[in-house]
Parts: sequence; C-alpha cells; structure tokens
Amino acid sequence: MAQNYNKLALMKRLLFFIVLALVFLSSISAPIASAAEPPTGTKDLNFVFSHGAGGNPCSVQKLSDSILKQMPLYIQEYERANPGIKVRVNTMDRCYPNNVDADTWAQNIADSVVKYLPGKGDIILIGHSMGGKSALHAVAKNIGGLADRTRLVVTINSPIKRLDLFQAAGGATLNDYCRAFVVKPDRGICTSVTTDDSSEDGLWVGKNRHWLAFISGESSPLSSDFNYGGLDPFPRDADDGVVPIAAQYADGADVVYYGERGHSDFNDDEELADYMAREILEYIFGGVIECSVFTQVGTFEHYSSGLWGTDNWEDITGDIPGLSGVIRHRNNSYTLWQRWEDVIEYEPPTYENSRRTRYEVSLSKSSGILTGIEELRWLETENPYDFRVYVRTKAAPLNALQLDWKVYRQGLLPQGMERDHYEVRTTAGTSLAGIENVSWASSDPRDIGLRISSWTERPYRWFQAEWKVFQKESRYREIINEFRVLPESTSAR
Repeated sequence: MAQNYNKLALMKRLLFFIVLALVFLSSISAPIASAAEPPTGTKDLNFVFSHGAGGNPCSVQKLSDSILKQMPLYIQEYERANPGIKVRVNTMDRCYPNNVDADTWAQNIADSVVKYLPGKGDIILIGHSMGGKSALHAVAKNIGGLADRTRLVVTINSPIKRLDLFQAAGGATLNDYCRAFVVKPDRGICTSVTTDDSSEDGLWVGKNRHWLAFISGESSPLSSDFNYGGLDPFPRDADDGVVPIAAQYADGADVVYYGERGHSDFNDDEELADYMAREILEYIFGGVIECSVFTQVGTFEHYSSGLWGTDNWEDITGDIPGLSGVIRHRNNSYTLWQRWEDVIEYEPPTYENSRRTRYEVSLSKSSGILTGIEELRWLETENPYDFRVYVRTKAAPLNALQLDWKVYRQGLLPQGMERDHYEVRTTAGTSLAGIENVSWASSDPRDIGLRISSWTERPYRWFQAEWKVFQKESRYREIINEFRVLPESTSAR
C-alpha cells in the first residue's frame, strides 16, 4: 500500500515537472512564432513636375536632374535600414497650356497622371509658380482623384494668395500686367493669379497630406533687384520680380526661405537646384528641414513736412524698451542762465547679454524758446554694452524744462534659436514715398531688430508700413514611412 502511494506521488511530481517545462518552452517559443515578418516589396516614388506660366518642361529640368542625381544615395541608405523593401522612382515632366485658369491647369495635370502613371499612387507633385498653385488646387479639390494618390506637394515661388491685394506699379491693374506678360490669349490665367486665393487649398493639403513651400524675394520693397525690364512690379512689397514674398505661402506649409533670389533663378542655377533637390529628398527620406516661422510683427509711419524737399528716416524695429523716465529742471535765477548735466542710468538683465540699440529723448515741456537740449549722446560711445545716456540741457532765467526719455536694447531670440528672414511692406500712403533699404540691425543671428531706411518727397506725403520677422525652426520629416509597400507581383508591373 505504501509502495503504491510512493509510486503515485512520484508520478504526480513527474507530471508536474513535465507541465512546467511545457509552459516554460511555450512562453519562449510563442513570441518567436508570433513575430511578424518584415514587409517585403517595393515603394514607388512618383515625381510629377509642373512648370509655371510662360514656362515649359525645360524650366524645371535642372531640379528634376538633380533629384535623380542625388536619389541613389538616399535609396541605398533607406534600403539598408529597411531590408526587404526596394525603392523605385518614376518621373513625369510634361508641357501644359500655360495661359489657362487654375482649375483647367489642375485637370491637365490629373489627366497626364492618369495617362502616363496609370494606377500609381504616392505621388510627389512639384510645381513652380502657377504650376504649384494648380497642383495645390488639384489635390485639395481631388481633381482626377489626386487627393487619394498624392503624398506631397512642393510649391516654388507660387502665387498662393491673390495678387490684387498687392499694389502694382504705375497705377495699372494686375490683370493689365498679366495680359501683357502672357503672350498667348488669356484663357483664365490672369483671373486665377489675381483674384483666386489658394490659402484654403494649401491649408487642406498641409493638414491632410504634406506641403513644402520654397519662397524668396528682394531685400526691400524699392530694391532694384529682380526689376525685369527696369520695372518694379510691386513697389510697396518685397517681391521676387513676379510675386510678392508675402503671397508665396499660407498656413499649413512647411516654409523654406532660400534667400534673396529671383522668381526663376533655380531654372538656371545648378547649385540652387541641388539645394532644393536635397531639401526635397531630406523631407521624403528623413532629415531636418530649417523652416521659417513667424515671430513678431510691428508697424510704423512717417509724414513729411509742408516745405519743399525730401525727408529721410531711419527706423530700428524689433528692439525692446528697457527703461523710461523723466528729467525735470527749473532755473530760479532772475538774471543767470543755467545748465545741467544728467546721466540716464539703465542696466539690462545680465542673462540677455544684449546690446543697446537706441534712445529717445524729447523735450516734452518747456517754458521758453531758449530752453532745451544742448548735447545728447551715449556716455561711452564705443561700448555697445553701456546703456547710459549723457544729456546736457540749458534754461533761461526763470524757465523750466521736462525731458521724457526711453532706452532700448536688442530683441533677442532664446538661446539656441536663430532668425530666418524678414518681410517689410508699405500698407498705405501717397505716391513719392516708400522704403528704400532694409537690413538686420546687427550681425547677431538671435537679434530680430531691423534697420529700415525710408523717404518721402515734400510737401504732405506720407506712408504707413508693416514689418514681420521670422525665425528658423528645425522640423524632422520622413514621409516615406507613409508610402505603401507594393507586393512583388504588383511592383513588377
């Protein structure tokens, strides 16, 4: 009896260890058995190029060639990091009627895609000027099913916003200039350029797909750069010779400012085409894109006097008021003049490490015409970090004066951030008045201050102006991860 009991206990222990071993083995083998195999197949990158008005496929050839030239290295790196996936590239660069409205242009793009890239998805639409505006329109409105097939729209100096919001030179309308520019009869292009706003199209594409906008322009509204034929088409706005820079983008875009360049410079400049191609490929395969992001806005205005001649001004914008105050003096003598020397003291926050920019000292109250300011200067003229201002004043017997003062310092971005570009435009005013020159106030890449030179002819001319400053923002993009993996049987077609 005891012997049978021992045999039974031994069998139970043996069975327990067998079950335990099976559970242990299953816990190890289960994840291995259930691990998903890495996908295999092909990803198609289908580049579709669209030239601008007055252009042809040659207009974007350097950019297309540069993309294909740089592509193998990106493909090699991607395929190494993603075993089993191959990348295949298709390109389409067609010639479109370039005197038609945006809707017709968009339909022509869609028809070409259907015909020459049948069944292809994961499209990258790259459009210059009107070609970019039409590409946004085609995707946002799903013309020819392009919304379902497109991953990225790239616009280059495209008239996204309606151009009749910007004052043209000589009092002519934008439609007049457009019709003079378009050699063929206008079949709607001038209306699309001047009155159609593509901001909503861009916002939809930016939210639901991807939108990369390249923008450029001259340094100031009255700059002679890009005045083709000696004409500045937009004397109140900084433009690229064809489109104001403020019209080349809208909300929803990853905006890349590529400098003081003309409307079609990338057509002929191989180095510029290589730069744009690299940015586009980084955006697709994975890289940091230095985007332009709005930082600060302000306004100013000037009015000329009633005398004949010319008034000139130089404004500093974007700096920060540091401290303000009042100086008061009274001369109680009945017979003697009196002079005073004052030093305005201001110590900015030490963590800013900012430099002084300017001061404002004005005689706000005075009881006599012979009372006022004799000398006004920085106390240490050669030291940009000394914010003290020296003031010498005088007053006749039994006279008094009051000075209002304000000291400014640089407006600096936080550590690690840098400015990108600025936009300055005249928003209202008379003729014979404008902004001649704009530059950064200092060489510090964190300083968002601007130095703006302007003028008016007398008498009674005036203008109002707006300035905007943008900073760099690093954005990582890798949209190829959103592309479909096509099975070998499909990708082999």
